[in-house]
Amino acid sequence: MRILSGLQPTGRLHLGNYFGMMQPALQLQHEGEAFYFIADYHSLTAIQDAKVLRENVRNLAIDFLACGLDPEKAVFFRQSDVPEVTELSWILNTVTPMPMLENCHSYKDKIANGITPNSGLFTYPVLMAADILIYDSDLVPVGKDQKQHLEVTRDIAVKMNLAYGEGLLKIPQARIREETAVVLGTDGRKMSKSYGNTIGLFEDEKPLKKKIMAIVTDSTPVDEPKPIEGSSIVALYRLVATSEEVAAMERDHLSGGVGYGDFKKRLWEKLWGFFAEAREKRAEILSKPGYVEDVLQDGAAKARAVAKKTVERVRKAVGLG
Repeated sequence: MRILSGLQPTGRLHLGNYFGMMQPALQLQHEGEAFYFIADYHSLTAIQDAKVLRENVRNLAIDFLACGLDPEKAVFFRQSDVPEVTELSWILNTVTPMPMLENCHSYKDKIANGITPNSGLFTYPVLMAADILIYDSDLVPVGKDQKQHLEVTRDIAVKMNLAYGEGLLKIPQARIREETAVVLGTDGRKMSKSYGNTIGLFEDEKPLKKKIMAIVTDSTPVDEPKPIEGSSIVALYRLVATSEEVAAMERDHLSGGVGYGDFKKRLWEKLWGFFAEAREKRAEILSKPGYVEDVLQDGAAKARAVAKKTVERVRKAVGLG
């Protein structure tokens, strides 16, 4: 079973990235042949600063390795180190109906939020399809918000197979972790850099604690019961605490007598401890100059060997070779 997943280098990683994509990916690297890439081509739709992009790519690679990605088990690489994906993307574009892309929720949401659209943003799902199909992927772990894009990938693959021959492209399956599909931010909305409500994986101790203590809550007095539903504190605590600790926090919310400040301190302590090992690993990686680039180059060589075979097969089928 070949597993494929990617993450955009749009900035420092936060809890939404970790629990939505990274943690499932780290678990899956032990279940099959994992291909994980840094989606730097995709990030060009939003980042037009070369220095920022290079720094983001490097930091993402370091953070992913620090969190447990094992280059002996997973093929880890930069998307742009496999340029064949752009050729496949163009070929897929020629069978992709415009209405399919116009109906993508992600595109419509970005326009609704005032983002000026470019053609790269519009055709983002086609490049994503190429990312998946070029490696003959069997399984794609995605967040709930990316489910539609995986469905687009499957539809495009079906259209290619109908046009050029059954079995030309493998039809991938999605795996969605519903229980952590949406990670709440400090303001109660979905955690997103766009909202400025993120909690970083590797923030320094004092800034992280300050951010946790600033989580938005209601004005319920200390002695009164407090709601669990919709609480960012409870939702985040569930991600990093044991079932017994979560049950205790929920009881304390419902019984009253404990203030939000105490709940925030519990959350802070669990978050800081949860990523302690990863912080040590990150420091170790930073002490080895050249290690990260070596990992990415080795991964790119393995990924490109697979990608070339797929593109050669597709080129021949469509009449380009």
